[in-house]
Amino acid sequence: MKLDLTGKVAVVSGSTSGIGQGIAAGLAKAGATVVVVGRKQRGVDDAMAAIAAQTPTASLRGVVADLSTEDGVAALIAAVPTADVLVNNLGIFNDKDFF
Repeated sequence: MKLDLTGKVAVVSGSTSGIGQGIAAGLAKAGATVVVVGRKQRGVDDAMAAIAAQTPTASLRGVVADLSTEDGVAALIAAVPTADVLVNNLGIFNDKDFF
């Protein structure tokens, strides 16, 4: 499938490794400005370097935010107030009873 996302901003949560990083790389290859979101600066930096190695023309931004907290969500919204694409790739595990 040929997809042209030139001029679009794509936010991918949980994009520092695994499926999220793969999605971010694909969106970058399609021309989007990709916002790589992770909890740790090193993870964000490493993911952006890996994506840039695959797609040297990639337009990337990094945001460090823990999206399991209200403060983290607020930080992401402040850093990226508008987006054209949102991939919610979060996995939050709580070892607690649901009710």
